[in-house]
Amino acid sequence: WGDRIVKGVGLADYTTYLDERALFRGQWGLTPSRADGGPTYDELVETDGKPQLRSWLDRIKTENLLEAAVVYGYYPAWAEGNEVVIGDPEEMANVTDGSRPMEIARLNFPRQTHGRFLCLADYIRPVESLAPGEVDVLEMQVVTVGSKIAKATEVLFADNAYRDYLELHGLSVQLAEALAEYWHSRVRTELGASDSKELQMAEILKQKYAGERFSFGYPACPDLEQQTVMFDLLDPNRIGVELSEEYQLHPEQSTSAIIFHHPQAGYFNAT
Repeated sequence: WGDRIVKGVGLADYTTYLDERALFRGQWGLTPSRADGGPTYDELVETDGKPQLRSWLDRIKTENLLEAAVVYGYYPAWAEGNEVVIGDPEEMANVTDGSRPMEIARLNFPRQTHGRFLCLADYIRPVESLAPGEVDVLEMQVVTVGSKIAKATEVLFADNAYRDYLELHGLSVQLAEALAEYWHSRVRTELGASDSKELQMAEILKQKYAGERFSFGYPACPDLEQQTVMFDLLDPNRIGVELSEEYQLHPEQSTSAIIFHHPQAGYFNAT
């Protein structure tokens, strides 16, 4: 129970979780020409995308631009209606008398007004179904690849090296996402998820695992202000991540998430 910090995560650990299609097509705009005889997307990946990716990764390592770090934690939790109640993890060692830990925070989520009427609180066991002393578990995490690479992209932009800026910026954002995906995999292993060692990378990138990771601002949890709850509990300033007045993460190459281990957890729109 509680939070912990991991610094110096090796690049090789999480580059295998890099979504190359999202990088090449979404970030770098690698699209085939519609003209007859032009290269296909797969051909462009081999001739342009992968060589450029290798070049950037080599440069990133040579210039020591990454400071990958994670702060994450497991918290006792139970659901009350549309709210997830978070208990004090420090009290769990002493919960032997059928009591529950003291409440330290709440997250309130919207419920669908039609369809399946889903709410994220449905993925945490409701208080009325728990035996005395029982709780569920909610995981929270904030990951970052650091401010050095963010500053490097700013220098490229200031120097009018726009193509390099777009490529490095896009790669840095996707590396943060890869780190989040890698750490989610670590969390599933720590929680003993049945699929933690059985999935292929293509299945992981398609989120074919048990449970789901949600970031505030997603349609199921649109209230960005609730990022403050996570920041109060995890204190991501310890890994160099700050929360702006608009509840955005800085540096931009960072992501935050709450993880529900419920096997049926999945994305939905509650707005």
